[in-house]
Amino acid sequence: MEGTELHFLIFLASLLLRKESQQTSNMVLIRHRLQQHLKLPLPELEISECSTLCPYLPKPMSDTTIQGVGDFLDLEKLCVLGRGNHGIVYKVRHGQTLAIYALKIIKQDANEAYVSHEAEILNCIDSPFVVKCHGVFEPRAGEKAILMEYMDAGTLDGIFRANGPFSEASLAHIAYQVLNGLKYLHEHNIVHLDIKPSNLLVSKDMKVKIADFGVSKIVHGIVSRGATNHHNMCEGTHAYMSPERLDSHTFGSGCVYAGDVWSLGVTLLELHVGHFPFFAAGKKPTNWMELVLVICFGESPSFPKEASEEFRSFIMCCLEKEPSKRWTVSQLLSHPYVCLGEKLGKWQ
Repeated sequence: MEGTELHFLIFLASLLLRKESQQTSNMVLIRHRLQQHLKLPLPELEISECSTLCPYLPKPMSDTTIQGVGDFLDLEKLCVLGRGNHGIVYKVRHGQTLAIYALKIIKQDANEAYVSHEAEILNCIDSPFVVKCHGVFEPRAGEKAILMEYMDAGTLDGIFRANGPFSEASLAHIAYQVLNGLKYLHEHNIVHLDIKPSNLLVSKDMKVKIADFGVSKIVHGIVSRGATNHHNMCEGTHAYMSPERLDSHTFGSGCVYAGDVWSLGVTLLELHVGHFPFFAAGKKPTNWMELVLVICFGESPSFPKEASEEFRSFIMCCLEKEPSKRWTVSQLLSHPYVCLGEKLGKWQ
């Protein structure tokens, strides 16, 4: 599809979104053609063995973990911490040591590719800013269980729902930690692809760690656009996806890691203003296409009047629509706003 035709379809779609009662059949046709074109066509990211792709990472651990949990049956389920499309996370206790962990159980037959990606990635990485994996078990046929450290304060999403919006100072410290986690991942050729409040875990001593690598990829090779695996690249949460993931025809697809920076910017601004920042408070997109239009072609999000210049600048560096102009993780770590977070060392 030529660029002029795509933009003409988007223009028609924007008009029809305001007049949904008119020309319903035309809207269905336009939506169908847009969905055929807006396929999130990032270059395919091939997954291979960690020992080959990530020579500087630790070798994958065996079923015997460093904490001595060598038998899956020694783990006692205490409660459910969360449920998702890919599995259930439990709070568990080790019977011998009484140590507390988080245990993610995934049905392999539901999405086998998902399991192999997350288990492989978690079993290779080692960073204080990424949730730690203590081992991987196969308790029964068709299941895989990932034993992880337990973060006792939950997620940023849960804290936000319980306590309301975060202050700029709190978010500066959060940004510093998440950016360090992303720096580690990107340096080891891993792109997360699903940064959002519910995937950032928190401990009571105010540490923030990146979690949930279910749709993450190890960047090994870039193949031709025609060979892109559409199913893999559609995974993730659309509201936090960058313009180039939603419409690579317009924004390009060469900056693989830039999408994580965009997602972080959306996450931090949402936690500060108290709602998804591309829509007014209380408003939600009526359909997927409206979300695409607003993110890719709408105005930049607004800030509260009292927002500092440092915070505004940082967020806008994250939410630059052109991926080649968006700041990298390393650049953002030197931003004055993040330097404030490093100095604080605690939430306020």
